[in-house]
Amino acid sequence: MPKYKEYVKKMIDENKEVFASFKKLHDAYALDMTNLQRKYNEEGGKIADLIREYEDRLCRNTERGAFNKFSAGLSEKFHAEVKKVFPMIDHIGLIPQETITAKPEVASFSIKKIQL
Repeated sequence: MPKYKEYVKKMIDENKEVFASFKKLHDAYALDMTNLQRKYNEEGGKIADLIREYEDRLCRNTERGAFNKFSAGLSEKFHAEVKKVFPMIDHIGLIPQETITAKPEVASFSIKKIQL
C-alpha cells in the first residue's frame, strides 16, 4: 500500500469519532447544500486542519531530502485519496448564497458577454 494511502487510513482510524460525525454532516450537505453551508464550514474547518496536519506529517520528510520535487505530487495524491472518502471536501469555506445577496455591491456585479 502506498504511503499516502496509509496516512489517509491512519488519519481516519485515529480520529474515528470526529470523522464519523463529519461523514454524517458531509452526506447531509451533499443533499442540501444551501441550508447546511454554514454548519459545514464550521465543522469542515476542524476537519481541514486535521487533514493539513496529516499531510504535513506525510510530506515533512520528502521536503527536506533529495526527493523534495516529489512532495507536491505526494500531496496531490493524498488529497485525491481524501476526496474518494469525502467528495465534497473542497466545498469547505464557500460563502453561503444569502450572504452574497445581502451585499448589494456584490449582488449587482455582472460581466457582459460578447455577442458573436
